Amino acid sequence: MADLATIDVAGKRVFLRCDLNVPLKEGVIKDDGRIKASLPTIQLLLGKGASLVIAAHLGRPKGEAKPELSLAPVAKRLGELLGQEIIFPGEVLGTQVSAAATALQPGQILLLENIRFEAAETSKEESERAAFATQLSKLADVYVGDGFGAVHRKHASVFDLPKLMPHAAGTLVAAEVAVLKKLTVNPERPYGVVLGGAKVSDKLGVIENLLSKVDVLAIGGGMVFTFLKAQGKEIGTSLVEIEMLDVVKALIASAEKNGVKLILPTDIVVAPTFSADAPPTLVNADAIPADQMGLDIGPVSAAAFAVEIEKCKTVFWNGPMGVFEFANFAAGTKTVATALTKVSGISVVGGGDSAAAVRALGFADTDFGYISTGGGASLEYLEGKELPGLQALGL
Repeated sequence: MADLATIDVAGKRVFLRCDLNVPLKEGVIKDDGRIKASLPTIQLLLGKGASLVIAAHLGRPKGEAKPELSLAPVAKRLGELLGQEIIFPGEVLGTQVSAAATALQPGQILLLENIRFEAAETSKEESERAAFATQLSKLADVYVGDGFGAVHRKHASVFDLPKLMPHAAGTLVAAEVAVLKKLTVNPERPYGVVLGGAKVSDKLGVIENLLSKVDVLAIGGGMVFTFLKAQGKEIGTSLVEIEMLDVVKALIASAEKNGVKLILPTDIVVAPTFSADAPPTLVNADAIPADQMGLDIGPVSAAAFAVEIEKCKTVFWNGPMGVFEFANFAAGTKTVATALTKVSGISVVGGGDSAAAVRALGFADTDFGYISTGGGASLEYLEGKELPGLQALGL
């Protein structure tokens, strides 16, 4: 694998795969963290005299051109952050794109439309992806992979394209891998993992893999109610995965066998409905009323989580503790986030909703050791899986 610091890109067109998958609401970007995370590699390449053809995805259009998932707002924001015009033809491929790419001068940037508008990008058929990758390869001379949030996908622009061109990992991907290695190769102890989010099934692989590696595992978010139900507790109308109860019982037993301190909330903030203005009530975790649903961990639990987190030298956090988008149910997530800012070793916020949560709650990226850009990619790495996009880059 070529090293980005030494690769010669002067006067060349670089095909740069970024992760610009930002949350949008009615065409407005709600969190531009992923765009900002892409800037160092973009600026490094421009500083070396390259021109850029940037590809990225937004959402899951499933091979259809959906106007609400256009990268047009991203092109505008990227131009603002860089202080230069971004050429945006509004297509992924075609004569207009080819002509624009050919005409690029050093320092210029061409942003392709949402690459997932093309069905071949995400095709399960290797031949379809390969044919699409061949078309993309004609737009540039060198490939740089910097879209960490997509490296767990076997997609044409992530996996197939780098095989066709001289390639290197971008600074973001290199930094993400370095951080994840700190979490998996001789992590400094005590090592704590905090998991939240909606479903146990989404995090099952990472829990199973980490139970033999961590000292402390704290569980919050919607997934906690499957744990409480597995312990025989009343959970009211809270989110639950009934089919996961036996699996969760086995996880609880495995944690005990491995000497892992498994922390579950002892108090819960409940409400009658899932809404921002629903009246919150604090109850014990074993006394959730039958007609109420849990929407956050309670203050006693949050404080207990914080105490354990602050003792750790290495902490990985993925998934909010409650419905942080609603002010009445954001306190648990905020307390946990605050604890991560006090860790003396390395604290890693694992992308996705966790990254959005800390920014929405007023924290700066610099408050933490590292904020990952790829929730799913980070989790799969921690599960011990081979990630196709990293394999393609020789990482």
